[in-house]
Amino acid sequence: MNDNSFYSVDRLVEFGLGMAMAQQMVQVMNHTMQTMYVPGSVQAMPQKQVPQNALPMVCYVGIDGKQVGPLNESELATLVANKQINKDTYAWIPGMPAWKTISEIPEILRIIALAPPPMPTK
Repeated sequence: MNDNSFYSVDRLVEFGLGMAMAQQMVQVMNHTMQTMYVPGSVQAMPQKQVPQNALPMVCYVGIDGKQVGPLNESELATLVANKQINKDTYAWIPGMPAWKTISEIPEILRIIALAPPPMPTK
């Protein structure tokens, strides 16, 4: 065989390496296209993955000088709706070194911020 022939060993190695690189590029591009979110498209936006072992938020609040809890998010929302707690109420969640006002605890403050205002009376 002559060196200019397509079937020479050097040419076959180059061809094989080129094919391997092309396959890797196609795999990366396919993965990117599948996970990309295009605004306005029919495709849903990817959701944030929550670990399966994640526990729901549990907290304690102080009402009338007494510790109340453990409370979950729906119980906190009920206390907010009943005006038993507000942003100035002291609360504690596991992992905190001391009690703080709810205005200093973003996890609980968001529940208060999402509560609807009182209904107007006619």
